[in-house]
Amino acid sequence: MNLTRDLIVVRLYSQGFLSSVCSLLFFSGVMFIMRVSNGDVDLKRASKRPDLKAISKMKSNGSILYPEKRIGHLPGIGVGDQFFSRAEMVVLGIHSHWLNGIDYMGEKYAKLLQSLSYTFPVAVCVVLSGIYEDDLDNSEDVIYTGQGGNDLLGRRHQIQDQKMERGNLALKNSMICTVPVRVIRGHESTNSYCGKVYTYDGLYKVVKYWAEKGVSGFTVFKYRLCRLEGQPTLTTNQVYFSRAQVPSSISELRGLVCDDISAGQENFPIPATNVVDGPPFGPSGFVYSKSTKLAKNLKLPSVACGCKCKGECVDPRSCSCARLNGNDFPYVRKDGGRLVEAKAVVFECGPHCECRSTCVNRTSQNGLRYRLEVYRTTKKGWAVRSWDTIPSGAPVCEYTGILTKTEDIDSVVENNYIFDIDCLQTIKGLDGRERRPGDLSSLIDLDEKKSEAPEYCIDAGSIGSVARFINHSCSPNLFVQCVLSQHQDIKMAKIMLFAADNIPPLQELTYDYGYVLDSVVGVDGTLKKLRCFCGSSDCRKWLH
Repeated sequence: MNLTRDLIVVRLYSQGFLSSVCSLLFFSGVMFIMRVSNGDVDLKRASKRPDLKAISKMKSNGSILYPEKRIGHLPGIGVGDQFFSRAEMVVLGIHSHWLNGIDYMGEKYAKLLQSLSYTFPVAVCVVLSGIYEDDLDNSEDVIYTGQGGNDLLGRRHQIQDQKMERGNLALKNSMICTVPVRVIRGHESTNSYCGKVYTYDGLYKVVKYWAEKGVSGFTVFKYRLCRLEGQPTLTTNQVYFSRAQVPSSISELRGLVCDDISAGQENFPIPATNVVDGPPFGPSGFVYSKSTKLAKNLKLPSVACGCKCKGECVDPRSCSCARLNGNDFPYVRKDGGRLVEAKAVVFECGPHCECRSTCVNRTSQNGLRYRLEVYRTTKKGWAVRSWDTIPSGAPVCEYTGILTKTEDIDSVVENNYIFDIDCLQTIKGLDGRERRPGDLSSLIDLDEKKSEAPEYCIDAGSIGSVARFINHSCSPNLFVQCVLSQHQDIKMAKIMLFAADNIPPLQELTYDYGYVLDSVVGVDGTLKKLRCFCGSSDCRKWLH
């Protein structure tokens, strides 16, 4: 059994990573041949739903992560994790059926769990996906409509009475036996082949159930579920999105204080909203710049030599930029370019390369792809969120400001917008930094003592981009990536923020600031401490 490989294949289908004319795919050692064109699976083949075929094969080969149903959280699957289809949830075992909304333990589990004195069936997971017209979702408090009697292939209206059996009976027994139920919400998404992204939102308890006449005049069972305390914060914005109410225009925004903080510099306007302060105010005290400026006493190294590729860079064997990336391209072409994995440094095509500006190896050079909004929070100041689903590996924005020497920063004036360019320190794994793949021994001296502290930084205090408003989180959904294209001095690399996971609309964008505890000292020599308000279940409580 090769579970990792099997899961990757299922996700390849759902994320559309396939791009060749004919791909060989392996499910648990069995090879399938699928014809694809520009990432689209040819649905004229034998199976229109290759994900369901994969599920069937993986079940028969015993490749499901959790084949037996479990109550509560599943190890390795955290609140906020997202899935591009129900097939992925089946493969993991978090929800064992690709169609039914209620997953439950049947009578066969009575002997296995007889010591718990449960009445079976009992529900273990429900999916909220907007199929039933009587559903009501208010984030922490959900009114869930039971299963059955729904015209799933038509207008999705109720066409007959529901019965107190199967999943409906299981939810009732979960209430009686006080069994927690996992709740997964489905969100509309154009980046998923099934049209949705599913988010695990944690454990809920069933507190009440009743029968009533539904909107279409038929009897339906209703269940009230309340979210258990002590879990990672669930923002109402995430649920707001699940009801398909992402703003369609800036004019719809509540608390709008600025139409576009970039003043037209970016591909999309970046509005700012404030519903926290009264009277409301917008971001101030800085000048927006989509590109990094140089300090007066600084000069960039000479421009790097370029590749000789014509049109697009496609052959890593002949592309000199690909050779710098370990004889491969760091990006896949899906969605305009997505980073395959976090690397020590990404070498992109530069000004001396002969390829076009649309080359996939220029992915970070094309500006914003997603509609962003800066908004005011109660505890963390300004924050940033996206109106669009951001797929894993996609570039979000560049951290810009004034590139300067670290030693030239004024230590007297408090400045919370200093970004140390610590790519070299990351490569060496200093101060607990996680090493990343990439052999750069030919470009840098790993034994150089001067590399123990970052030599250069980006000062976004007075000038910067939307990235200066992105907050820290101990469980971030973005990661920092050093990128080189104009030169090859890693100590002066460009800083990009990429999506670490699939990010649903209106979820706050965050990255780990990377502070070491007790590492920040004030001008008077005393330690400076700053409490963390990220709300993550893994929160370290202190930012520094």
